[in-house]
Amino acid sequence: MPIYEYQCQKCGKVFEIYQRLGEKGEDIKCPVCGAEKPVKRVSSFSSYGNSGSPVSYNSSGSCGGGHSSGFG
Repeated sequence: MPIYEYQCQKCGKVFEIYQRLGEKGEDIKCPVCGAEKPVKRVSSFSSYGNSGSPVSYNSSGSCGGGHSSGFG
C-alpha cells in the first residue's frame, strides 16, 4: 500500500496515511485537531540504494540541470 502525505488546512499538521491505490481519502481527518478534508501533498520519492542508505528523489530538478554527465 502506498503512503500518502496530507496537510491539515486548520492546524497545519503534516501526516502520512497508508491508502489503497485508487482510494480517494474523502473520510480522512487530521489526527491532531480532527478537521476534515486535509490537502494531499506532493512529496518526494524515496528508496534504498545498494549501500542500504535512503536515496531521495524529487521533481525539483530537471534533465541536464547544469551537471556534467560525462558524455560528449
